Amino acid sequence: MKTTIDTVYDELNVFLGDHQVSMNETILEQHSKDESYHTPSSPDIVVFPETADQVSAIIQVADKHGTPIVPFGIGSSLEGHVIPYDKGITIDFTLMNKVLEVREKDFLVKVQPGVTRNQLNRELKKYGLFFTVDPGADATLGGMAATNASGTTSVKYGVMRDQVRDLEVVLPDGEIIHTGSLAQKSSSGYNLNSLFVGSEGTLGCITELTLRVYGIPEHIVAARAAFPTVDDAVEAVVSILQAGIPIARVELVDEPSVRQVNRYSDTDYLEKPTLFLEFHGNEPGLNHDVEFTKEIVDDHGCEEVHFEKDNAARNKLWEARHNLAYAYMHLNPSKKHMVTDVCVPITKLASAIKFARKRIEELGLQGGILGHVGDGNYHTSLMIDMDDPEEVKRAEQFNEEIVEYALQRGGTCTGEHGVGIGKMKYQQREHGKAFHVMEKIKLALDPHELMNPNKLVHTRRRDR
Repeated sequence: MKTTIDTVYDELNVFLGDHQVSMNETILEQHSKDESYHTPSSPDIVVFPETADQVSAIIQVADKHGTPIVPFGIGSSLEGHVIPYDKGITIDFTLMNKVLEVREKDFLVKVQPGVTRNQLNRELKKYGLFFTVDPGADATLGGMAATNASGTTSVKYGVMRDQVRDLEVVLPDGEIIHTGSLAQKSSSGYNLNSLFVGSEGTLGCITELTLRVYGIPEHIVAARAAFPTVDDAVEAVVSILQAGIPIARVELVDEPSVRQVNRYSDTDYLEKPTLFLEFHGNEPGLNHDVEFTKEIVDDHGCEEVHFEKDNAARNKLWEARHNLAYAYMHLNPSKKHMVTDVCVPITKLASAIKFARKRIEELGLQGGILGHVGDGNYHTSLMIDMDDPEEVKRAEQFNEEIVEYALQRGGTCTGEHGVGIGKMKYQQREHGKAFHVMEKIKLALDPHELMNPNKLVHTRRRDR
């Protein structure tokens, strides 16, 4: 006798090719996890659509049989967003990976959701353009929109939500809609772009994105500045922003993390709280910005500052910063990497980082702190022995403490990684009555609660 999943598999095979539907154990296992520490769970079926119409048909089959659906980009998420704890169908967008149109004079590009950030920038380079959002990983653009990703360049260019002009979305009933237009601005209707960006696959599947892009800067200068304390470094950033210097990136790496960078990347950076900075613009403007920045960091006790104009030197600097997580993992191969993610008002950032460092040491954990200090977002990279229940418990306690610290000061439990499964328990605390509005939106669009169930918002399916 056929099970429901067997029936679903047969119906999917009617309109999808042999290479587009899989119940292979290896494929299922590959889609059971992301890059987080959360427990894996395999789906029943993985599908690889090539068009929005195929996505619509898949969702209609799932809706007919009450089968959960989880969208999957490349699996680089950090809060368990794509782990199918309710089983069902995982929709993998790997085959929807085309750059559909570059409108260089409108500074827009239209892409499918499986296009990765680096793939897009390779294509845009032909037109003298680039896409700004840089979360570190070579994530898919559909996944980046689903989690409202940001990263190192958000201080100048904004986060993913700021780059989305239009989305094509397949709703939970299979209907295909567009959420925006090509216009630079609009006062027409509800802002559906902002509703679906950051919805983490709980309201529908993104099948096409129209994104804002920018001209490649004429000149780029990077810098590294070391300070006696975290306070000095953060206050320097506040002064740089107050001075109106259009800084493109400004990252803080704490002292233990600089030490880890030196060990992994074979660098000899001064092992003090360090800012990694980058400036974009024309040469005369950049020269002025660099000189002004030198004065500001000197006023805040900077012990060492180096500016890099050479492309290779700049790349080495940012590779060291981006490879910090891998530095911890490489030097602790038996442990699992856990990344926290909170955001506070900039004026509270130094105290938040000091609190985090104090608690890391008091709890006997191993890890470093880094942050996008231009927008108040900071992370800790913890190395956890998942076979040691006590250490796992201390890590979870630490995460809860820094989230609570942020919420008490007007911050948020996640600045860019999203909610997924890991941050759900903080949603009611952070949003209050507004959280019930989110639940109503979820149920209005997805009444059968099949789209990435039990992620982002609590749903009735959890209690069944």
